[in-house]
Amino acid sequence: MTVILLFALLFLLIALGLPIALSIGLPAIGLMLTPGIFPAGVQLSALGQTIVQLLFAGVDSFDLLAVPLFMLAGAIMETGGISRQLIDFSDSLVGWVPGGLACACIVASMFFAGISGSAAADTAAIGAVVIPAMIRQGYPPAFAAAVVAAGGSIGVIIPPSIPMVIFGFLTNVSIAKLFAGGMMVGILFGCSFMAVSIWICLRKGYGLRQRFSLRRVWVSLKEAVWALGAPVIVLGGILSGIVTVTEAAALAVFYALLVSMVFNRELKWKDMPALIVRSQITAATILFIIAMAKVFTWLIAMKQTTQLVGAAVTAMGLPPWGLLLLVMAGLLVIGCVMETTAALILLVPVLAVLTPQMGVDPVQFGVLMVVNLAIGMLTPPVGICLFVSCGISGVPLGEVGRAVMPLVAAAIAALMIACFWPPMTLWLPSLIYR
Repeated sequence: MTVILLFALLFLLIALGLPIALSIGLPAIGLMLTPGIFPAGVQLSALGQTIVQLLFAGVDSFDLLAVPLFMLAGAIMETGGISRQLIDFSDSLVGWVPGGLACACIVASMFFAGISGSAAADTAAIGAVVIPAMIRQGYPPAFAAAVVAAGGSIGVIIPPSIPMVIFGFLTNVSIAKLFAGGMMVGILFGCSFMAVSIWICLRKGYGLRQRFSLRRVWVSLKEAVWALGAPVIVLGGILSGIVTVTEAAALAVFYALLVSMVFNRELKWKDMPALIVRSQITAATILFIIAMAKVFTWLIAMKQTTQLVGAAVTAMGLPPWGLLLLVMAGLLVIGCVMETTAALILLVPVLAVLTPQMGVDPVQFGVLMVVNLAIGMLTPPVGICLFVSCGISGVPLGEVGRAVMPLVAAAIAALMIACFWPPMTLWLPSLIYR
């Protein structure tokens, strides 16, 4: 009964528009301090001390330092001209296909995803350059915003990925293995989005095509070589084991400063205070959600919710593939109405214990969960990538939401491939960490 009331209050506060961190934390803290929830011998002062300890323990992790560092690295690269160089290089590679600039947007998003770890940062950095350019080439503004949003969602699939850092922190699954597992799925997503974009542009005649030129590829590659070095250094350091995820995030910040200030000369020291504040407000929001969710999940654990869920699943008698499909469908729905970080923190402790019954590896499940919630970033009413692209393009959310539906369908198809073909998520981790 306590757990049902807890979730009812959570969704009520979210529906009323309360910030997600408070919607998670206030019901849990309020119920913990309500007489009768715990045995009579438990003192109120002891519960208050437990709450404070849980809030601190929620963010007391070296791994979570990667969150503000990756957010800062993404903000520096957005301001320092790196996104423009990646777009120019991507356009030289794929600008000759139907819908060339749309495909270039997705390729550039894949490159940028290997640096920032944030879907919102990816969408903002690429969209600020690509959306005006696509509109000038004759693409409808709603379609341009939809393509940018779809490309931005890859930012949490191709490593580094802040949601994967959070999943690894919650489950003690290797974050480096999660990163490796997300690589091929992210590439599959990008190829799927490009295929849909080409099909739409061929059918409706959107955009301009340009002749392929090796000379243009070489010129744009020389300009973008330092920008392209960022994902190589960051991912190479993590996957080879030379640096931890947090150390790689610090390395990304240093490298972004070097490229933006020394080579591109588009970022000045006077720009840094505002840039740091902007990026760390977002990071602080994520960490505040994590701290509050620690209290929420502790109360769930004390009420033995995971055991109850396990018993309910066993009673349903579903085969492993059926249970996996049920969980994936549930996550798709939850991703539409709940912010990714909050959904991870609330659901991972409950769902992770079901991996043996679903017949999936913990690394595979972590990747699938992040990918599933990434699709939620493309759907109203809380799709962060949609909001960012709508803000840049000035197009109403409803129009962009309709335009993005074919891309969402492609993403769901890619998710199903990753669900039922384990090598998509497990081959690369097993190859690297044999």
